[in-house]
Amino acid sequence: MSSLITRLDLEDRLTSSNVRRYAVQCSLATFVVLVLLITLDAVTQTVLIAALGATTFIAFAVPRSKVSSARCLIGGYLVGMLAGTLMSSINSSIGISDLVMSHAGLIVFGALATGIAMFLMVITKTEHPPAAALAMGLVLNEWSGLTLCVIVGGVILLCVCKRLVLPHLMDLV
Repeated sequence: MSSLITRLDLEDRLTSSNVRRYAVQCSLATFVVLVLLITLDAVTQTVLIAALGATTFIAFAVPRSKVSSARCLIGGYLVGMLAGTLMSSINSSIGISDLVMSHAGLIVFGALATGIAMFLMVITKTEHPPAAALAMGLVLNEWSGLTLCVIVGGVILLCVCKRLVLPHLMDLV
């Protein structure tokens, strides 16, 4: 029975109207990511903005889900930045010179940043999983105030683009 349901679901997804809509939405997401990467790559590290790829998937594949709302996208990234910059600052202020201990500090504070971001997102109702990845990335990588501004700008740009085309989008998942 399960394989029959899967087969019927696949056949439904492959109808010409659905394939066209899927292709349009995925192409639109690709274009938004291209614009974001061209803009953001010029001024910041791509490893810290990689979470925006996952955010773009969420925004365009499930545009009507709660986790895809502007509140969760923008709020989640702000919370992730708060947790990541806080844990990064604490780790840096400890000033461990031993290479092994320094590496262990990155691991511990990266995990703490992720956990704190999760906790804050849940209690503020701004849950957005890629933003938790950003929190960890801010501990594991170098960053500047410009990096944070560019990431916030990218998330806002993503929200604006999604809002403009939302009437034409459907949940793909």
